[in-house]
Amino acid sequence: MSKSEARNFRSMAREAKSRLKNGFWENYRQDLEGELARAKSEGLNESKVERYFAGKVTYTIRGGEDDAFYEKVKKLLLTEGEVSDAIGRLTDREAFSRLSYEEKQRYTLNLSEKYLRALERFRREREYEHR
Repeated sequence: MSKSEARNFRSMAREAKSRLKNGFWENYRQDLEGELARAKSEGLNESKVERYFAGKVTYTIRGGEDDAFYEKVKKLLLTEGEVSDAIGRLTDREAFSRLSYEEKQRYTLNLSEKYLRALERFRREREYEHR
């Protein structure tokens, strides 16, 4: 194992220990039980709720991908709903203007993929969380 791998492993171990000390898993278990009870009372599929919360915890532990981008998408969806020009509204105009034609295509494709992931995350959150 290289030094950087060992350092990364130690960092991950410290984070896991911190989660244990701070009651992360107890809070997760309580939240899950509460949501399962709510799902049962509302007639929702309990296994979907479990999968949703498992994915949410995995996302939290990994540190998320791009929360700033997600927050922009969430704000857009809450204020305007799903709009046909979402990609255009989320494009960084200054950075986009400096790109070549091929880079612009790649940028737009990557932005579109990120938007679709954020949209799916938004829909899942709305389905299972009260806001």
